[in-house]
Amino acid sequence: MRQRQNYGAIDNFRLVAALLIVAIHTAPLASFHETADFFVTYCVGRVGVPFFLMVSGFFVLAPYQRQRQSASMRKGGAPGIFSGSMGRFLKKTTLLYLISTLLYLPLKIYSHNVSDSLGGWLKEIFFDGTFYHLWYLPAVVLGCLLIIGLLHFCSPLAVSVTVFVLYILGMLGDSYYNLISQLPFLKMVYEGIFTVSSYTRNGIFFAPLFLWMGVLLANGRVRISRKAAGIGLVISLAGMLAEGFLSYQLEWQKHNSMYFLLIPVMFFLFEWLLSLDCRGVEIARDLSMYIYILHPLCIVLVRGVADALKMKESLVEQSLIHYLAVVLLSVLLSLAVVGAKMIYQKLTMERD
Repeated sequence: MRQRQNYGAIDNFRLVAALLIVAIHTAPLASFHETADFFVTYCVGRVGVPFFLMVSGFFVLAPYQRQRQSASMRKGGAPGIFSGSMGRFLKKTTLLYLISTLLYLPLKIYSHNVSDSLGGWLKEIFFDGTFYHLWYLPAVVLGCLLIIGLLHFCSPLAVSVTVFVLYILGMLGDSYYNLISQLPFLKMVYEGIFTVSSYTRNGIFFAPLFLWMGVLLANGRVRISRKAAGIGLVISLAGMLAEGFLSYQLEWQKHNSMYFLLIPVMFFLFEWLLSLDCRGVEIARDLSMYIYILHPLCIVLVRGVADALKMKESLVEQSLIHYLAVVLLSVLLSLAVVGAKMIYQKLTMERD
C-alpha cells in the first residue's frame, strides 16, 4: 500500500468529479457553443465516474487483495466477500441503491417511465440503473464482484489483461459502435448485449478496468514524479479530446463514456493527485456522494421553480445559469443531509 500522510487531494477531487457529473446532465455551455460544451461535458466530464471507481479500487479492493495475498502466504482461507471493509462497502452501496431507487420511484411513475415487464426491471436494476444516473451503483458492485471472482482463479497479470479486454469490447460498443456495427457479425453480437444492457458502460465492461487500476496504484510499485504525472495528464487529455471530437464528428458514437485515451488520462490524473500533499475538505466524501444522488432531483426542482416563476428562459434555457442553479441547490440539499447525519451520529454516540 502506498504510504502517505493524507489523501487530501483525492478527497477534494471528489467534489470536482461530482460537479463534472452534474455538468454531463445539464450541458452548461450548450447555450454558447455546441462543440465547447461537448469538450467540457462529454470529454473532460467523463473523468468523473472513472475517478470514483478508482477511489473504490484504491481504498476498498486493494486492502481485500492484500488480505488474500497474506492468507495465501499463511495457507489460510481467503477473506470472505461480505466481511471487513469489502463487505461493508458492498452492503452500504446496495443499501444506497435501494434508498435512491425509492427516492426516484415517484418521478419514474410521474414521467410514465416505469418498465412494464420483469425483464425490463431486471435490466434496469442490474445494468441501466433504476434512474438514469443510478447505473453507477450496480456497476461498482458488479465490477467489484467480477474482480473478486477473477482474483480467485487468475494471477494479477491475467486480471489486468481480462479487464483491459473487457474495456476494449465495451468501448467498441460505445464511442465506436456506429463504426464497428458496419460488420454484420459484430452488429449482431452487440445487439445481443444491448438486449440485456442499454449500454456497454456498465459493471461488466466499464467498471472493472478502473477499479483494478485503483488496486494497482495502491498495491503496485508504480511511482512517477508530480511533474511527469502532470505532463502525462496534459498530453493524454489533449489526445482524448481529439479522440472524442473525431469519433463525434464521424458519427461513430452510440454513447460517449468510453474512450481509449481515457485510460492514460485516469492513470496520470490519479498519480498527480497522489503526489499532492494538501488538506482535504472534511465532509468531501459524503458531500460528493449526496450531490451525485440528489442532483437529478434538483434539476426537476429548478425546472419546477422556473415554470412557477415564469423564468424558464433564464433558469432553464440559459444553460450556464441552469447548471449553476442546479449545483447550488444540490450543494445546499447535500449539506443539509450531511448535517442531519452528523447530528444523528452525535446523538447516537451520546446515548451509547
